[in-house]
Amino acid sequence: MRVYDHWQIPPEARGASIAMGNFDGVHLGHRSVIDLARRDGVPLGVVTFEPHPREFFRPEDPPFRLMNAEARRNRLEKLGVDSLYALPFDALLASMEPEPFARDVLAEGLGVSNVTVGRDFRFGRKRAGGVEELALFGQRFGFDVTVAPLLEVEGVHVSSTAIRNALSEGQPELAAAMLGHLHRIEGAVIHGEKRGRELGFPTANMSVDGLHLPKLGVYAVKVDVMTGPQKGSYMGAASLGVRPMFGVNTPNLETYLLDFKGDLYGQHLSIALVEYLRPELAFTGIPDLITQMDRDVERTREILTA
Repeated sequence: MRVYDHWQIPPEARGASIAMGNFDGVHLGHRSVIDLARRDGVPLGVVTFEPHPREFFRPEDPPFRLMNAEARRNRLEKLGVDSLYALPFDALLASMEPEPFARDVLAEGLGVSNVTVGRDFRFGRKRAGGVEELALFGQRFGFDVTVAPLLEVEGVHVSSTAIRNALSEGQPELAAAMLGHLHRIEGAVIHGEKRGRELGFPTANMSVDGLHLPKLGVYAVKVDVMTGPQKGSYMGAASLGVRPMFGVNTPNLETYLLDFKGDLYGQHLSIALVEYLRPELAFTGIPDLITQMDRDVERTREILTA
């Protein structure tokens, strides 16, 4: 998959049929937009924005993204997208009216042949443009417009907001039903304080900076080691939280890989949340903590081998 961070692209990259949106999570609604954008014999592209417009306009908001740019790129590539246009959402793009966006970015810049968006898509300065305006501009500037219907799963409108709510409530199964895949946290393994190793449960530590935090606690997870000599898939028990036992206040993700031996520092992992096991607890002593961790691992193995 080719990746562009601007809309002035070479001639051979023009003419794509594109799906357009923020694609945070790449959920079932996003996938329906991408599927509707597919055209026989025409390259499939995705237009998204980096940073997310909400981060640009409201930088003081708590982190809300379901996935970082790397994880989104990996997911889109798995869906067969040929080109990703991650347009820089800056002051220029934020101030652009709907018509110049359609003309300068979509028609003249990217040279798109078709644009597919969700029914609730908005674009242009102050979100002034909707699907009706986009269709009119398409007629004027020479590209087709396709509108994907909204989807529901278990009576809930599929959206990134609904998925965040499910994760906040400790319901990764509901989030997965709307995503069409398990919710994953991806990134490099960083050095921690190595307490897990001292307790007999060495963990791979990962930052969750900039991401929406699911409900804090312990999860049964599936782990994909994406790089390095131990590359492969494993079962795991992961703790997402602030480690109240040790008075740490910065959230992170610590994952114990079952039946694994090796060094993962610097390697990239993808952690899929399968089931919420329990909330974070502050134990009276180390022996009680180790006993509970043994129970967590036993329960995790039961869940992941069922």
